[in-house]
Amino acid sequence: MSFRSIMRDVRDGFGSISRRSFDVRGKSQGSVNDSNSSDNQASIVVQNSRWANLPPELLCDVIKRLEESESTWPQRKHVVACAAVCRSWRTMCKEIVRTPESSGKLTFPISLKQPGPRDTTIQCFIKRDKSNLTYHLYLCLTPAALLVENGKFLLSAKRTRRTTCTEYVISMDAENISRSSSTYIGKLRSNFLGTKFIIYDTQPPHSGASIPPPGRSSRRFYPKKVSPKVPNGNYNIAHIKYELNVLGTRGPRRMHCIMHSIPTSALAPGGTVPGQPEALLPPLSNSNSLSDSFRSISFSKSLDRSTDFSSSRFSEIVGAAMSNDVPDGEKSKMPLVLKNKAPRWHEQLQCWCLNFKGRVTIASVKNFQLIAAQPPPVVAAAPPPSSSSSQAQAGGQPEHEKVILQFGKVGKDMFTMDYRYPLSAFQAFAICLSSFDTKLACE
Repeated sequence: MSFRSIMRDVRDGFGSISRRSFDVRGKSQGSVNDSNSSDNQASIVVQNSRWANLPPELLCDVIKRLEESESTWPQRKHVVACAAVCRSWRTMCKEIVRTPESSGKLTFPISLKQPGPRDTTIQCFIKRDKSNLTYHLYLCLTPAALLVENGKFLLSAKRTRRTTCTEYVISMDAENISRSSSTYIGKLRSNFLGTKFIIYDTQPPHSGASIPPPGRSSRRFYPKKVSPKVPNGNYNIAHIKYELNVLGTRGPRRMHCIMHSIPTSALAPGGTVPGQPEALLPPLSNSNSLSDSFRSISFSKSLDRSTDFSSSRFSEIVGAAMSNDVPDGEKSKMPLVLKNKAPRWHEQLQCWCLNFKGRVTIASVKNFQLIAAQPPPVVAAAPPPSSSSSQAQAGGQPEHEKVILQFGKVGKDMFTMDYRYPLSAFQAFAICLSSFDTKLACE
């Protein structure tokens, strides 16, 4: 029996289950007790289906072979469909489907906030719509995805100009891009000059994150977003700063990113990004909110409400991260600092050049590549690195010299975005959005 036939039968069986569940619920709208009874009956119908009662060994083999055969979208949607069949299928998918860090695949919504792969990059592209000031992030499905705009939608953003700043609202919905939506997952805010930015996340960083002290609050609550499990708010997870180049408009932009939610030790051998979700999939529930996917992420109890664009604190963190006088033990706890890779001047072309490996075709001041500001500290207690990572370090570039994020122009309103560990798709997208904003002091 082919996988196509199996998926067809699963889809037909799941459709009949949904119809029976709907009929059961439709017969019991008289009272609350009847409603609870109908939910229990619907659950029994799902759990007693022929697909829910497959032997675990056979179910594991089916999902494992399906997961290995579908490496790209849109075929990979069958893997997602398997997780929605019933509880037993969902549990099996949680054991088989791996995170983007180890598989290099974006499968479920939670993957958008998980670090990318260590040894490769996830290739995406951003499509800009100047008419309504929106930006859409897509995952490249094929090597020629840019030519035919063949991509899987991941995230969207909308720019709003205010009196003292510019704000980019980031959502998992391509159409409904607002802070009142249940698909709102974060935002990017600039200062008046557009030279400094703060990335806010709806999910708090890990409890040991080095975050600035709270400042003036701009947080607003919406009843539909309140959850008893995770407090709603905007958490400062990163600072971005653009600096005026000594060469003026002839030189490329200089930028630094302070990732408050990612410690420097994450780049050390055996290092990890803390605060990752314990489960790849959220529990089954009646809620339709996509924000439920992120409720298993660990969080601190304090809300960070900082809107501080202080240059002194920014310079202090960057200086300490790049200083050789700070002990490695203290430096490993400091937030990761990223800087733009210095381009070289091309005498024949008479311009600044970076090697984007064919992913960027048009020269633009917006183009950049980010690398770690300095080598990661030596962590004595760190576990030995995996064989794959050790081979990569032995035969390739040092970890701190690898390009973590690159962004460049390929068309009038088309841009590529390639990222890798330790950044997530959400963090990389927010950093790239800062490049679109007009910077009065460094253009």
